[in-house]
Amino acid sequence: MIEKNICRLSCRRYVSDISFTYRLEGGCLVRNPDFTSHRPRRPEDRLRSRLDDARNLGWDPSLGPAFGYPGRRRGRRRGGRGGDVRAAALLILSEHAAHGYQLIQEIGERSEGAWTPSPGSIYPVLQQLEDEGLVEFERVDGRKTATLTTDGREYVEENREQLGSPWDDARGPEGDPGREAGAALKGFVLAWRQVMHTGTPEQQAKATATLEDARKAMYRILAEED
Repeated sequence: MIEKNICRLSCRRYVSDISFTYRLEGGCLVRNPDFTSHRPRRPEDRLRSRLDDARNLGWDPSLGPAFGYPGRRRGRRRGGRGGDVRAAALLILSEHAAHGYQLIQEIGERSEGAWTPSPGSIYPVLQQLEDEGLVEFERVDGRKTATLTTDGREYVEENREQLGSPWDDARGPEGDPGREAGAALKGFVLAWRQVMHTGTPEQQAKATATLEDARKAMYRILAEED
């Protein structure tokens, strides 16, 4: 019985342990490509790759992450007005109950697309607010919907000035050329995507030609003399 158990354990070890590899003629060991180890890519390597890809596509850092350029995502910021998910959630919930996806949508709409927090930043904040007794949840149409408690409403009223308007800060100041250009470019890209997705081949060809004309027009602006 003991010998059978030892044999069973040995066979199991040979199956699971890649160090037990049969020798080939000449003394060489088999190299299994499935077990070839690779050094994992470091975060800075991944960021550098994204930067190179973005430059090849002609993106500029001033466009920000909303246009595919690598950068800090506002939705992941825990501090600062521009990415204050906690303040945004409290202010919206002071107006009406909402579940996580509704909060994400409304923050994006109020910031005019400049800031769209991820679910990974919204739901932990809601859980923290519940732990603090500022928010309570109930099932509405199968969704876990958040509502401010009495303490939560009192907290918002007492700290409304400190909570500020995080979506306005995310959009940037009024009259900012970068903000206006970003909004115009975003609308242009959305229209182009719609044509490429639903248009006929002729319409898609015209859309591509329009992009080329727009690029040339930008260089003509730079070439204009004062």
